[in-house]
Amino acid sequence: MRFFALAPLAAACLSLVAHADPAESLDKVVVTGNPLKSQVLAQPSDSLSGDQLVLTRAANLGDTLQGLPGVAATNFGPNASRPSIRGLDGDRVRILNNSGASVDASNLSFDHGVAIDPLVIDKVEVLRGAAALLYGGNAVGGVVNTLDNRIPRTLIDGLSGAAEIRLGGASRDKSGAVVLDGGAGRPNAGWGWHVDLAGRDAGDQIAPRFASPTEDGSESRTSVRNSAARSHGGAVGGSVFFQGGFAGVSLDDYHTNYGTTAEPDVTIRMQRQRLATAGEWATADGPVRRVSWQLSRNRYEHVEMEGDVAGTTFKSRGTDGRVEVEHAAIGPFKGLVGLQTEALDFSALGEEAFVPSTRTRNTGLFLLEQARLAGVDWSAGARSERVTVDSDGGERFGAPASRRFSPTSLALSGVLPLSPSWSLSANLNRTQRAPAYYELFANGLHVASASYERGDAGLGLETSRGLDLGLKWEGDGSHVHVNVYETRFANYIALQATGESFDHDGQSVPVYAFQAVPARLRGVELEGRWQFGPGLALLSQLDAVRGNNRATGEPLPRLAPLRAMLGLEARRGDWSGKLEWRGAARQTRVAEFDTPTPGYGTLRLSIARQLRWGQTDALWYLKLDNLANKLAYNATAVPTIRELAPQPGRSAQTGLQVRF
Repeated sequence: MRFFALAPLAAACLSLVAHADPAESLDKVVVTGNPLKSQVLAQPSDSLSGDQLVLTRAANLGDTLQGLPGVAATNFGPNASRPSIRGLDGDRVRILNNSGASVDASNLSFDHGVAIDPLVIDKVEVLRGAAALLYGGNAVGGVVNTLDNRIPRTLIDGLSGAAEIRLGGASRDKSGAVVLDGGAGRPNAGWGWHVDLAGRDAGDQIAPRFASPTEDGSESRTSVRNSAARSHGGAVGGSVFFQGGFAGVSLDDYHTNYGTTAEPDVTIRMQRQRLATAGEWATADGPVRRVSWQLSRNRYEHVEMEGDVAGTTFKSRGTDGRVEVEHAAIGPFKGLVGLQTEALDFSALGEEAFVPSTRTRNTGLFLLEQARLAGVDWSAGARSERVTVDSDGGERFGAPASRRFSPTSLALSGVLPLSPSWSLSANLNRTQRAPAYYELFANGLHVASASYERGDAGLGLETSRGLDLGLKWEGDGSHVHVNVYETRFANYIALQATGESFDHDGQSVPVYAFQAVPARLRGVELEGRWQFGPGLALLSQLDAVRGNNRATGEPLPRLAPLRAMLGLEARRGDWSGKLEWRGAARQTRVAEFDTPTPGYGTLRLSIARQLRWGQTDALWYLKLDNLANKLAYNATAVPTIRELAPQPGRSAQTGLQVRF
């Protein structure tokens, strides 16, 4: 493949470590990928936390993460943007909150936002590639796990917290958050509590001058129409601590009201409430060393408002439970067994309901084992699931129907240390995914994508086989990570154009059907950091993915083009700064009825200063984005929104986070 010719750039590849200690590596414990809490993880992963997360944080989860290697965003305007990993989006990317399901409707439609507020999360962990063993077959693309302290897991004796305010940006954002944690007692006999509040008010996103399509042709604009948003949310939680563990509960509430951009007068009023409980018990003796559990009940609803009139209402009620039991070492083997169960009840009422009311039940049993044999750190695992999807049917959807599936997933990975600085990793996996309810039973006009979508109740399991190879070098304040991968699908469930058309209010829209096709995805990811002077580092990054329908040779839809980043990071005393260029090549390999997306290059600058007042410290920052005000479009966005919502124009944002 053409992009492998760029491999010599690997020596310059750097990760986004805006304010980490230069000697700190991103290759730290990523609990999402390894609940055994080992430093050894063959699967490519990244995490954002601390000052790095503060400086990267955006209005939504997709835009917060899209600078990471292999991670793009669906960008349905500035308010509904879901992560896309290695060319896979929708139901193939698992969005978690504290390792539990985040119930919303974001996988159903691109105009539905993720019901997680980035302002109040402490850490985000991203696994690239198949993560089905721990989180289900629908994690074949990867996992995004947002972590917070709403259920305290570590006792804090006293009071701590943080408050942040940010102003400006391309949407003239005014947002803020307050997080408080406290407790009393000793780790084996105490209690802790948590409270957080957050709010955001944003206007229409500014952009370089562009031609925005209208019913009568196009109009010249410098802002993205109907892209304003307001949101607020909060949570309370508490835990009791006892010998060897804790048990806690939390309740959170999140509301947002945002414009859909695709339609000039339609807004979405979303709300989600989540009641969760979690706990852990651990001991140094006996055959069972640790038991952890969590259970959550989610209530999600959003109403699509046409002016002041309520249109289609989407509702999801979900319950997610998980238990992990870690056993004592058996010879060189260390591992755990787990059980996960999920229940999702979905309904859509209104003229634009293109999916019937459905009920999905999923129970999975998984096993993960690790051992060091012949100088290699091995990991092996398996997961078996039972999935049932029931449809209530209806006038447009036919008679009630039920489908049952039994996916099985397997993985084997190894990490071979080549020297104190070099290591080689490999991950071989076979995953199976049960079709989602909308892939099976959709039948109606999908206004957001300007198409008529038709499911196939006869779809079988989506089966894939993947191989990921990685090479790492860790130096003194520097590192280089290189990954190449390939995933082959025997029956990739794709939304394919049928050549038919559907008449909607006198306008003809294309008909798309969910069909199983043979497919292949392959790509490369390079990242690194080169510390070449006191407080001075060179940053760069490169990733590319290529996907085909193996039967026809047609490209898979919405793939990110070749992307690159070059940057310079400087630090002196309490001051730090980063100058960064990000570019994307022209995407000419597009699916039928899509159009090529021009390439672009944008420049951004960030400056930050650490402040200290006694026991209180703070971070002030200034971010200047798209300094040259370049017009840029996102190839991973659906065609109906791409020309309506270009990337943000020149903007400045400042903020202050105070921690105590």
